[in-house]
Amino acid sequence: MIRFTLLLLILFSLLAGSCSRRKNKLDSRGLIPEKELVSILTDLYITDGLLSLPKVRHWFPSVDSTSSYFNIIEKHGYSKESMDKTMKYYFIKKPKKLIQFYDQVLGILSVMESRFDKEATVFQVHTNNLWKGREFYCLPDPKGDNSTIFNIPLNRPGTYTITFSATLFPNDQSVNPRITVYSCHPDSVDTGKRRYVETIGYIKDGKPHTYTLIIKVPEKTILHLRGRLFDFDNNPGQSEEHVIFENISLTYTHVVA
Repeated sequence: MIRFTLLLLILFSLLAGSCSRRKNKLDSRGLIPEKELVSILTDLYITDGLLSLPKVRHWFPSVDSTSSYFNIIEKHGYSKESMDKTMKYYFIKKPKKLIQFYDQVLGILSVMESRFDKEATVFQVHTNNLWKGREFYCLPDPKGDNSTIFNIPLNRPGTYTITFSATLFPNDQSVNPRITVYSCHPDSVDTGKRRYVETIGYIKDGKPHTYTLIIKVPEKTILHLRGRLFDFDNNPGQSEEHVIFENISLTYTHVVA
């Protein structure tokens, strides 16, 4: 009933103050096609949502919701009269069909919302991603660059989080495969004291696994973050590596524990 009530709100917002007093005969001639009607209703819902936002109302105080609805109908190539007739027809003759249209609108809006949330998340990750290395590593590398060494300056105190996905295949011959991460002062990157982060061993099952490491930089400290995404105990070149790294991110929060 809530869904039907919302449909009524749209119907009456369209017809309020503009209904013709003529008693037109209700028939199916000249109705807006179903696909177009669903598209119009979708745009009406989006417009209704936008006009309810305080900032939008502040930016466009003179915008009238009813005229906005009519403008949308006209942009789809139909008149207010054809929309009135179509809505009246389904409201009186086929109310269940009208609810089906609304369900389609909900489905479209749900897909749009899901896509927006996904894109917003990706944008947020890319915006805040401090990772300076490649976005994707595949060993053995087709170009012969099997290095996974990274060196990233941490210019602010706080908490840094490395997150990535690693897929280690069963035919990989590395011994004790893992990530190695340490921090050091920028004035002694190669010769100074290294503070190693507790390492994580990789699961060798051919499936992607997500790994996370947390690095804390004390107040009034600047460090360099160095290491290898793929480290192991046997000598390089004496074994076949087969691993993929992807979805790598380094994020920052100003929390120091």
